[in-house]
Amino acid sequence: MKNKKYLFPIITLILSFGCALFVATKVFPNNPFTGTELEKIASDKFKDGDIIFQTSESAQCEAVRIATKSKFSHCGIIFTENGKQFVLEAVQPVKITPLENWIRHGRNSKYVVKRLKNASAVLNAETLQKMKSYGKQFIGKEYDAYFEWTDNRIYCSELVWKIYKNGAGIELSQLRELKEFSLDDPRVQFILKERYGNEIPLKEKVVAPSDLADSKLLTTVFDNY
Repeated sequence: MKNKKYLFPIITLILSFGCALFVATKVFPNNPFTGTELEKIASDKFKDGDIIFQTSESAQCEAVRIATKSKFSHCGIIFTENGKQFVLEAVQPVKITPLENWIRHGRNSKYVVKRLKNASAVLNAETLQKMKSYGKQFIGKEYDAYFEWTDNRIYCSELVWKIYKNGAGIELSQLRELKEFSLDDPRVQFILKERYGNEIPLKEKVVAPSDLADSKLLTTVFDNY
């Protein structure tokens, strides 16, 4: 009977904490119990050179998803700077973005992280530094909305592909010609017409986020889709 004296206060304390946690997650979206903390926990698994994919929100990104028959429309590569993880990405302009911010920019903060299957053997410190140095030369460059295979401007999957090719000597996927994608959908046609008029470069070499995501050289290390 003596223990009943303490039972009610303990139950009250537990219920109070549960209510407080619920209110905190609903009212204060940046509190430490929300997705941001979960992102940080997940990021402990990530390594330099990992490739991160997401679904972005724009008419062009929708056209990319349709043309490539993939849920992914944007990607970047993870690197560590001063103990913090960033994503080197080709947007307007090319830049490095804190990992947590990059995740929040995607639809519903969903993302997938993939890694080279033999990364531990291939991506040593010297190779990773070469990849990072190569990628950083593009910071500040214009985003390539025309998907040209040049270094004058650059788009997201092109940046990742070239970092691996020129920094590590690895071709993550074969390049394809623009005409190989599904271009018949009106939403895709609208974007193509807007970009190129009547001169669509159907033989232009391109690489899509889906090509990298489907690469047999990569393995998935995180997926919250």
